[in-house]
Amino acid sequence: MTDHADDLSPVSAVVVLAAGGGTRMKSKKATLLHEVSGKTMLSYAVSAAAALDPERLVVVVGHLRDQVAEHLETLSTTVSTAIQDQQLGTGHAVAAGLETLGELTGEVVVTYGDVPMLTGTTLRKLVAIHRAHNNGVTLLTAHVEEPTGYGRIIREGDKVVGIVEQADATEEQRAVKEINSGIYVFESELLRAGLEQLDTDNATGEHNLTDVVRFANERGDRVGSFVTDDVWQTEGVNDRVQLARINAEMNRRILDAWMLAGVTIVDPSSTWIDVDVDLAPDVVLMPGTILQGATTIGEDAVIGPDTTLMDVEVGAGAEVVRSHGSFAIIGEGATVGPFSYLRPGTQLGRRGKIGAFVETKNAVIGDGSKVPHLSYAGDAVIGEGVNIGAGTVFANYDGVNKSTTHVGDAAFVGSNSVLVAPVDIAPGGFVAAGSTVTEDVPAGGLAVARGRQHLAEGWVGKRRPGSKADEAAKSHDGKIHPAVAESRAKQKG
Repeated sequence: MTDHADDLSPVSAVVVLAAGGGTRMKSKKATLLHEVSGKTMLSYAVSAAAALDPERLVVVVGHLRDQVAEHLETLSTTVSTAIQDQQLGTGHAVAAGLETLGELTGEVVVTYGDVPMLTGTTLRKLVAIHRAHNNGVTLLTAHVEEPTGYGRIIREGDKVVGIVEQADATEEQRAVKEINSGIYVFESELLRAGLEQLDTDNATGEHNLTDVVRFANERGDRVGSFVTDDVWQTEGVNDRVQLARINAEMNRRILDAWMLAGVTIVDPSSTWIDVDVDLAPDVVLMPGTILQGATTIGEDAVIGPDTTLMDVEVGAGAEVVRSHGSFAIIGEGATVGPFSYLRPGTQLGRRGKIGAFVETKNAVIGDGSKVPHLSYAGDAVIGEGVNIGAGTVFANYDGVNKSTTHVGDAAFVGSNSVLVAPVDIAPGGFVAAGSTVTEDVPAGGLAVARGRQHLAEGWVGKRRPGSKADEAAKSHDGKIHPAVAESRAKQKG
């Protein structure tokens, strides 16, 4: 019988169970708020549930409920919450969710908030199979090599007749490798009736949702299953070891997808890409690259090695080497690094350069402009074709206020200068090396703000007689070095 997952009509409700204590995570943060590939586990659960276009979507919260509820508000305005004050089992949690939903007809899908690899596509297939076979209950199951800890699927032929929890299973039942994922589709009337007859007469002493499957069989409702061949979609996360495993698998899949889409990843084992990152064809990612958040990389750009970018937009053909950036924009053909630090608000224009050991913050750097090395540019507006000399500091903070410095088009700032904001260097203005600029520089003007050089002839011979410096000085022929003479000649010319 063919399923119709592509043209599925909405389900009545989805209940996402998210009330667990998460004690094994040993964290002050709710387990479901820990991230996999840049998104919380709960966000994956809500996204997968939303793929069913449910009429109602409820998340059952309990442990650290305020954290979870606050996060849910950032994910969707259509998600409601139900409170499970005491964690008395999965059946008790679903009952709490149904109490919030009120009267229902049609299907109720039950999922978990800590199964981040479950997809909306899989849920749609599960519902389609449920409808195609007129099931009362349909389970998502999988075959695993090591089923310890999971509920086992008990069958009679192709019919699911029960689920036995690990603690209640016989030796023969424990050898079964088909496991229950805990993800179901129920007919709402059956679910309500089954929940009403739950008791705690089992090894866990809880109201187990699995007993509703037994109830369905006892009253003659058909119980079916969808066996997924992707066991990772049934994997939950209870501790940080499992979290690391899930992250690694998710990252592997993300990398594979990008490589198949035309991205070169030189060393997948040292490359991490969040799920919301977007890459163009012919991007090259060198070893040690980490791309986080909503980072986008244009075609032919080269990132890395040893580079971390979070929410950064990189233009086509740009290069970023051994650098860190966040909430920044890097223009087409621009170069960054090595050892650059682009803080939020940085905008580097086309063919611009932020070089070695440069830190920028809230800095707009125009097309073709360069901040090549050993500089700090904070709260700066730099025009096009500007050169900022090595060691320049944009002194943007006076201890109380942050102020802006403007450097106009084609201006030049000499090395080891300090620009004390707020100050304006007009287009074509020059700042002599070693200057501390506190006043505006007019267009085409030159600012020199430093003490005059004092020379003490013969100082070494008087104060350091017999030293290597004294010997070198005595052997000197008095001529200026040829390279310096050549440079002076070019300046005069």
